[in-house]
Amino acid sequence: MTDPLLMLARPYTDLHMGGVDGVVGALIKMGLPVLAYLATAPLLYWFFRTTWRELDAEATDHRQQRRLAGKGDHRAAVLFAITAVILSAQEYYGGGRFYSAYLRPWLLDIQLAQAIEPGGWGQYVDVRFWGELYSYGWWAFTRVVGYTVIPLLIWKLIYRKDKLLDMAALRTKGLLKHAWIYGACLLVVIPCVVVVSRSPDFANYYPFYKQCSRSWFDLMLWEAMYIAQFFALEVFFRGFMLVPLRKTLGAGAIFAMCVPYVMIHFGKPYLEASAAFIAGVALGSLAMRTRSIYSGFLVHVTVALLMDFLALAAGPGLPTQLWPH
Repeated sequence: MTDPLLMLARPYTDLHMGGVDGVVGALIKMGLPVLAYLATAPLLYWFFRTTWRELDAEATDHRQQRRLAGKGDHRAAVLFAITAVILSAQEYYGGGRFYSAYLRPWLLDIQLAQAIEPGGWGQYVDVRFWGELYSYGWWAFTRVVGYTVIPLLIWKLIYRKDKLLDMAALRTKGLLKHAWIYGACLLVVIPCVVVVSRSPDFANYYPFYKQCSRSWFDLMLWEAMYIAQFFALEVFFRGFMLVPLRKTLGAGAIFAMCVPYVMIHFGKPYLEASAAFIAGVALGSLAMRTRSIYSGFLVHVTVALLMDFLALAAGPGLPTQLWPH
């Protein structure tokens, strides 16, 4: 599933370097992310340099205290082990392949049983009509449970004194104080979204659920699932991964988090996946600065909803009826 913030890179993902093709063209394209990193690095450093320095100082003090106490710190190892298991499970059991191989046949069996013996659960199943929504429902469900419930419960079982609200970076204290950061991010991102929305293939790509224009029920249910998985993603990458690592790795925790964050975008266009690193650094730094995921989550959701509605407006149009027929 493509991150809408990364869709801003999509106009360049199929870039042809004039008449240069073959190996030379591929190498040029391969090097474009380096230019993007170099261009954005000064801006990211200027905006988050104080946050990074504070994180490094905090980590230095923490390691010194552990050393003087003669204690090690195994939290990083535990966290990365949990992360590896969670992301592997998401890849193999949380997507369309698992749904198509196991869940769809199961739903078809339920629907068929209803035709043979009416009155069962099959009366609520219609794979032909709702099949695409079922698939995205499974995807959203596994993201929410896999990114929040499972890792946080495992962590709580191991480290019983840690508070889950802190682990997930869900504290609301200071939220209004940092609201200006959310506004500043939108001032940068929204014009880019509007520009990208003029791309010829934009309306064909968004929304991911292609039946959104069928009814308001389809659209609202899809957006609810879409928002939920973004919230879960932020909890996992900008909360669960960063909170334990900040005292161990300092600002390096943000860049360590960006590695698996980039990897969940593998399979998408190269430049789009590469752009995940920049997005990860920005959102991770923002989460560490505000000590919550809410600003990054709100930016993600605002961009996602705007892209969906712009695509519908430019393509099939918004729904005209409440319930699909």
